[in-house]
Amino acid sequence: MNKILCIGEALIDMICTDKGKSLADGANFLKKPGGAPTNVAAAVAALGGNADLAAKVGSDPFGSHLINVMQQMGVDTRYMFRDADHFTTIAFVSLMDNGERDFVFSRGADSQLSVQDMATVPLQEYNIFHFGSATSFLPGPFYEAYRSCRDKALQQSSFISFDPNYRHDLFKNNQSFFISNSLDFIANCNYFKVSDEEAMLLTATSSISDAAAALMQQSAATFTITLGKDGTLLCHQQQMEVIPSIPVTPVDTTGAGDAFVGALLYLLSQKEKNALPVLSFAEWKGMVHNANKAGARTCEYLGAMEAFKHLNNSIFE
Repeated sequence: MNKILCIGEALIDMICTDKGKSLADGANFLKKPGGAPTNVAAAVAALGGNADLAAKVGSDPFGSHLINVMQQMGVDTRYMFRDADHFTTIAFVSLMDNGERDFVFSRGADSQLSVQDMATVPLQEYNIFHFGSATSFLPGPFYEAYRSCRDKALQQSSFISFDPNYRHDLFKNNQSFFISNSLDFIANCNYFKVSDEEAMLLTATSSISDAAAALMQQSAATFTITLGKDGTLLCHQQQMEVIPSIPVTPVDTTGAGDAFVGALLYLLSQKEKNALPVLSFAEWKGMVHNANKAGARTCEYLGAMEAFKHLNNSIFE
């Protein structure tokens, strides 16, 4: 089994439980652990994979909660660093009637993950790296640590996975910087996942077909474009096909994309390292179909970690 390192933000989602109300109008909030790469690591571990998380949290009750939950999920937390000078990052989330979300961030400790922190992580032990970038392209030590880790993964020919995780609240004033950094990672990875909106944002196009064509011009990587209830577009070596979604009535879509990525990485981790660069289109189709199952299961529960408690290998049967 290949060992996976997820690097990125660990935070607390404060979910407004007044469904259908905006953050301005909501009155009740529920604390849930979150952060895209944190969710991915938890999903990998829930499925039986070997995942570590590199992130920074505050020396506060929220940071302790995040570490405890990840340990309970089976994630190695040795590289979840504590910061005494910054509080744990918090994301306030409202859920609309269709299950979609709106975010407002109060950023703290995740921005302080540093090159010095990452120097203590034995990167040579990992064959698969996952970079989830919701906050990593913002100013702070984390920006340099993130790129430095990616460069080391490239140097040792590890399999690199990337998910840009665009959040308008974070980049509304500097969208071009997010796009340029995302395109750099897309050009230097083995697999990336984007939503339909992200695909069109990154390529300045207005249709999924045009976005997919543009992305294939910019990267040799295999990639998927998630299309919600319409399925997942798989693009691999100039071949494209939509893999149907699994019908569900969504309770909360938070973490569904992360569960998809986590399931795909788990399935990749079961392959021989030398087989990863030469997987066939048919093999990728089978993995994406199973990853769609994980994403659908996650939509049936409130909060990603609660959903991941219901993830196991039986969903792939």
